[in-house]
Amino acid sequence: MIYDLAKAFLFQMDAEKAHYFVMKRLNTLTSFSPFYNAIRKYHEVDAKPVNFVGINFPNRIGMAAGFDKNAQYLHALSSLGFGHIETGTVTPLPQPGNEKPRLFRLPQDEALINRMGFNNQGADLANARILKFKEKNTKLIIGGNIGKNKDTPNENAADDYLKCFKTLYDAVDYFTVNVSSPNTANLRMLQEKESLLQILNTLQHQKKEYTDKGKASKPILLKIAPDLTFSQVDEIIEVVLESKIDGLIATNTTIDRSNLKSSQKTIKNIGNGGLSGKPLTQKSTEILAYIHKNSNGKIPMIASGGIMSGEDAKIKMDAGASLVQIYSGFIYKGTGLVKEINKSISSL
Repeated sequence: MIYDLAKAFLFQMDAEKAHYFVMKRLNTLTSFSPFYNAIRKYHEVDAKPVNFVGINFPNRIGMAAGFDKNAQYLHALSSLGFGHIETGTVTPLPQPGNEKPRLFRLPQDEALINRMGFNNQGADLANARILKFKEKNTKLIIGGNIGKNKDTPNENAADDYLKCFKTLYDAVDYFTVNVSSPNTANLRMLQEKESLLQILNTLQHQKKEYTDKGKASKPILLKIAPDLTFSQVDEIIEVVLESKIDGLIATNTTIDRSNLKSSQKTIKNIGNGGLSGKPLTQKSTEILAYIHKNSNGKIPMIASGGIMSGEDAKIKMDAGASLVQIYSGFIYKGTGLVKEINKSISSL
């Protein structure tokens, strides 16, 4: 009831402005220990740690990339019951992203459309913030979602991913390679086998150099689009097994606009961007289940896309996921969704 009232107010604001309005105030509130402890206690669930790709996660639910692009809200989000937070997408150099407005709500569909365009303050600043956060909080798992700068041509993309990888290596617990956002021109072309292998093999080579020198091994995940054909997904499976990266996140946002309840006029006025939320639930689950079946369960996966309830999370787990991530569901359902999902899947 309280969140419904707050949502009614916030949904009168521009979506991106509302995001920063809420998070800045949550940051301020949780900077006071009594408030932080009270919020954390409310959201806590007795969940068993989960070992995924060699890391012990406090629980199975995380905040997906895109929500905290610059690692500005790690302390605030850590009070809400998440087991991990994925920051980014981070690029080597700061960039403003696409023109505003670039984040839109479709309330009838419980969906969002974004064309943010990897707006972020750069890898160096994200690295500094994560290291500072980890001085006081060592339990929350932090992922680094990395991408290329808009002006970097695809043939040089591996260099950008490597720069981010090197910068964040000592700060994050795992990496996610983002080649699946629809909001950077030609980025999704990097999901083709040859390009993808070049990026992943470059990162694997660098990781080996680090581990040979005694550094901890940091898992590498790949985040894929839900708009791939099954033959393209077969190639992704081949790439994962050939490059020997640690796993997948399925999936990113979709460019599909079919079967929406919102009017065609509304959708046309919004324009391009990645669609997330409830309309993505089934599509992302199908990709997840297909990979699990056709890899014989060999590829560890995090489910992301259309998780709007505890039941949705359980379905993702049944389809082959070990962990889940939310974003749009958090916007539409509020912080209580974290607790609901944790209760639903903590016993699995």
